[in-house]
Amino acid sequence: MPPSTSKPLRIAVLADSDTRWKWGALTADRIAPGPSMEAGPRGGAQVGLALDGFLLRGRATPTARQLEEVGVRADSLREVTAVEFLRAMAETSYDIVVLALVGGGVQAMLHGLKRVWEGLEKRPVVVTGYVGVVYEKLADGLLLRHGADLVLANSRQDAERFRAVYEGVGADASSVTEVALPFLGGAAYEGEHDPYTVVFAVQPSVPDNRRDRVYLLQRLVAHARLHPEREVLLKLRSRPGEHTTHIEELPYQKLVQRLDPPANFRLVYGNMGEVLDRTDLLVTISSTAALESLHRRIPTVVLTDLGVREVLGNHHFVGSGCLASWDQLDEGYRPVPDEEWVGRQGVAVDGSYAQAFDAARERITKLLASPERPPLTPYYTPTTAPGYVPGILARHHLGPDGTPLPGAPAHDKEPGPVRQIVRRAARGAYRHGVQRVAPVIRRMGEL
Repeated sequence: MPPSTSKPLRIAVLADSDTRWKWGALTADRIAPGPSMEAGPRGGAQVGLALDGFLLRGRATPTARQLEEVGVRADSLREVTAVEFLRAMAETSYDIVVLALVGGGVQAMLHGLKRVWEGLEKRPVVVTGYVGVVYEKLADGLLLRHGADLVLANSRQDAERFRAVYEGVGADASSVTEVALPFLGGAAYEGEHDPYTVVFAVQPSVPDNRRDRVYLLQRLVAHARLHPEREVLLKLRSRPGEHTTHIEELPYQKLVQRLDPPANFRLVYGNMGEVLDRTDLLVTISSTAALESLHRRIPTVVLTDLGVREVLGNHHFVGSGCLASWDQLDEGYRPVPDEEWVGRQGVAVDGSYAQAFDAARERITKLLASPERPPLTPYYTPTTAPGYVPGILARHHLGPDGTPLPGAPAHDKEPGPVRQIVRRAARGAYRHGVQRVAPVIRRMGEL
């Protein structure tokens, strides 16, 4: 039935990192049928919307500090395994399920949800997408997401590419729905602050080696020394030992300790939107923060110092007008973004952002009002990809048909108190091994 004021619309969001939780929860707010929403951490959440959050247990499961920094609130939030999530979906009736996961996680959940919803005439509407710029593994990631009712594309350019991939393999492309990044917003840039503030927004996985990271830090520190009247900020995603969407083995905050930065150089954490409130120049390699900055018309630079390369992701910004080097910035160069390019990226500097989610809301409204919904039909099945799909599902303790494998965590009952304590201890040991020990072993192997 269509959503009504008497019965809250129920949405479940499953996420596997802090960034994807932010994307999933804000997307849920924006795509829920109802009035168009302005950006905000659920402070402006729609009336009559109940949001339940599920955090998929793994190496990137966000910590309490990361969740607080993201600033997105839910009516309930708990950590689960894949099997526990599927059981919750079988036991609780939802209107919409948002899968904010890596491609393999989405694929596993699509098969698992298809199984738990067998026989239901009105299963929930399933939505998935990408948390930011899609610059690698386009075909692989898209085909792993195929089968959801809506596959959200954050821009007109992405929507065209997504449809081309699906149509190119003979898959139904009707699920592709153009929207925009859900976390854009904030006040437009109105001029220089006092002091003038330069922000370098880092990425956990780009670049991926010590030499390039130290080089970037050296240039940032040198810029601070060259311009003592400016405030130069290193915007960090996570503290040492924490993981985000991508693994960070060489934390900038450790590397910078050897460089003796000047007094006008500082490390900052926190919500990106709040940092942008005081930014006069945003510098990055290829972070989605560049799109947030462009949306607010803040001067934005995508660095070319390490080349314009697919491995860095800055090739996505070819044609943007934002490419520049530290040498140019030191000399006072300020790039001017190409308006046509910006318009194709879902950044909507022309004020049309408020309508960016209308098509998704309209489509979901029709799906919710339909008398029945067909089963989920992923492109990948044990028949079309017998050498690929079973392995993906097995990583989440699911068999080829989406059924929990024997011995899968909590597939039959809730864990007791003792089991919960053992699980927490094991999870702590696992995270320590993944986040602390494994990177050291890998670096030793490179010596």
